[in-house]
Amino acid sequence: MQIRISWPTGQLTATIDDTPTSKALMGVLPFSATALIWGEEVYFETPVSRGPEPDARQVVEPGTVAFWTDGDALALPYGPTPISRGWGSPRTEFGGECRLASPCNILGRIDGDPRRLASVRAGDPIRVEPVTPDRA
Repeated sequence: MQIRISWPTGQLTATIDDTPTSKALMGVLPFSATALIWGEEVYFETPVSRGPEPDARQVVEPGTVAFWTDGDALALPYGPTPISRGWGSPRTEFGGECRLASPCNILGRIDGDPRRLASVRAGDPIRVEPVTPDRA
């Protein structure tokens, strides 16, 4: 399964795994939301509400598509957050940790370079939609 996430200055696709939360998310597409920024993470509310899955994690790789159960939101980290080890250090000392606010359900991965999310600004409108074969 793939989704497209778009905002005024860009878009990306993500490959979504088959999980209970991802099935719930796919069932409400398309939807629109307002972007929020936390360090080098973009997140936004969804119409889905789910509890933590057994493999929920707090520390993830850049480009992970995660569902923040505490906020019913998609969390898209592309770098450190304010609670990442090394936050505020020079990038050479960062080490690549993306620490989310709390354990999140892992839904999949962004296709390509997740740093494209750096162009998202707080307050940007976000649209999430399924990628269909004729719109890939």
